[in-house]
Amino acid sequence: MVGGGTVGAWCAYFLRRAGLARVVLIEKGFLGQGASSRAAGVVRVQGGTPEAVRLSSWSRRFYLGQPDEIGTDSGFTEQGYLLPCFTEADVAAARERMAMQTALGVPVRWLDPGEVDAANPTLAPGQTLGGTFCDQDGFVAPPRNVAAYTVALIRSGVEIREHTAFLGLADDDGTVQTSQGRIGAGLVVLTGGPKLASVGQLAGIRIPAGGVRHQVAVTERHPDLDPARVPMVFDLAAGLYWRPDEGGLLFGMSNPDEPPGENREVDEQYLATMRARLAALVPVTAGLGLRRTWAATIDYTPDHLPILGPALGPADEPIEGLTLASAAGHGMMWGPAVARVAVDLALHGATLVTDVSFLGADRFDAEGHSRLAADPIALPFPDAVAP
Repeated sequence: MVGGGTVGAWCAYFLRRAGLARVVLIEKGFLGQGASSRAAGVVRVQGGTPEAVRLSSWSRRFYLGQPDEIGTDSGFTEQGYLLPCFTEADVAAARERMAMQTALGVPVRWLDPGEVDAANPTLAPGQTLGGTFCDQDGFVAPPRNVAAYTVALIRSGVEIREHTAFLGLADDDGTVQTSQGRIGAGLVVLTGGPKLASVGQLAGIRIPAGGVRHQVAVTERHPDLDPARVPMVFDLAAGLYWRPDEGGLLFGMSNPDEPPGENREVDEQYLATMRARLAALVPVTAGLGLRRTWAATIDYTPDHLPILGPALGPADEPIEGLTLASAAGHGMMWGPAVARVAVDLALHGATLVTDVSFLGADRFDAEGHSRLAADPIALPFPDAVAP
């Protein structure tokens, strides 16, 4: 198992639960040191595709069942999520998504403009044409999620090797080469979030996944921002989301014009853009200071959909025993389900979670372009990966 983030860790846990006698997880730093501990934690069953709905619904059920299964949990909080509409085109798209989501059992409902204002009294009134709302949507606490999967790994008997870098695969005997020596492996699952492409290069394969800066901030506390008054909100058109956080608002937004890279410095100019958009929609935040700001490198794929399936060789032939698992920037929302699917595929070649037959690496051409339409509910990450 390569990678100690959310996807890699839950993969290792599920492999042990499936009965494998020995599972080794290698991580070049600490468990959860990358994007997993810097995420916003959103878990939204209001997916943009049927597969997204099924993956997030599976993950939500897993989070809710964690106390019984592993004795602790990732801190899932059911908060409710509003996706407001600002144009007639937004309304039409939302109505179409609602029909798909409802058919899959998601208890999503339409809110008229007045109902939107009533459900979120901090929102500037009269701004929307309505929106979709789901009470079941919520968020996990990223540091607690790292703690939860660490507990699960230890209790299940996974061998955790931190400060151990993946160096490649041996062609002769199926071993994994690491900075701490060779490890025999009949099955290998490659994860790595925003580092997945470079992990693939070490294995001699091309993986069309990238990383890009994503900024998050948390405002000062204010009585109007009590969690009872503030659902989660995703301003899809701008790519801005927010949720309550200890009496303030946690909000995040990505710059669609920023090229892929690993920059983790806070862009103060773009942070001002984020704050201006938030203040226009939630006026009370205009006069609040910030308690915390940070930037993370978040993974993405060109179509914002996960990559699940066998790694491909030079002639696009599947490589036996080598499975890819990418959550495409939705590690908290899809991560456990992506991990479960990857394990199912590695062990059995099929999964009951959802149909992922078209979500393999073979959907991308040589330049990394996907033949699939992009997930319509996603952060505005680039539509291509760095060469």
